[in-house]
Amino acid sequence: MRTMLRHCLLAEALGTAVLLVFGTGAAVVNEQTQALGHGGVAAAFGLVVLVLIQGLGHVSGAHVNPAVTVGFWAAGRFPGGRVLPYVAAQVVGAVVGSGLVRLLATPGSTLGATLPAHGAAQAFGVELFLSFWLMLVILRVTSSFYEQGLLVGLTISATVALEALVGGPLSGASMNPARSLAPALVSGHLEAFWVYLVAPVAGMLLAVVTDRLLELREPPQPPAA
Repeated sequence: MRTMLRHCLLAEALGTAVLLVFGTGAAVVNEQTQALGHGGVAAAFGLVVLVLIQGLGHVSGAHVNPAVTVGFWAAGRFPGGRVLPYVAAQVVGAVVGSGLVRLLATPGSTLGATLPAHGAAQAFGVELFLSFWLMLVILRVTSSFYEQGLLVGLTISATVALEALVGGPLSGASMNPARSLAPALVSGHLEAFWVYLVAPVAGMLLAVVTDRLLELREPPQPPAA
């Protein structure tokens, strides 16, 4: 039986809040102490994604990302009537999470906001590719043929950590409009925010198209004699 919507929305709001608390919280802690380093922040994002998938995936799917929700809908694997409620829950959860991170931050902190390092055009390209690859991995490992329990969470979280490690210095490696919107709103750093809204959605829709091209099909059978 499909989980009731209110349970799913609570899981998505809670999960997205926790994503911000531990993910952007790691960035804020490193900003103050330099104890984690860039690699530590990337690892924190990967680890929290793994925990969320294993802890909440059976309730809501643990999307915790509006672009992922849109991607699953476009792939025909998520009901359209749940898209807007999921996105709303994710945004609310993200804002709550950023509000909690603000309690730890020093004045003037960006709260882990994603900002282009070398201009909006480069950041857009980086976010487009990172989001494309993340969604493609998600779609492939959650297909019925490949899905193998814990390995799904490990593969997705490793992808997030890898992309944060490599793409973080260039664009912030958001791949998630809610993850970027919340710290931007709470800290007041809304520069080039459109990049982090448009690029993740575009990249994940491109992944849906690519996933369909990669689908294995049986070769045509010769006509019976």
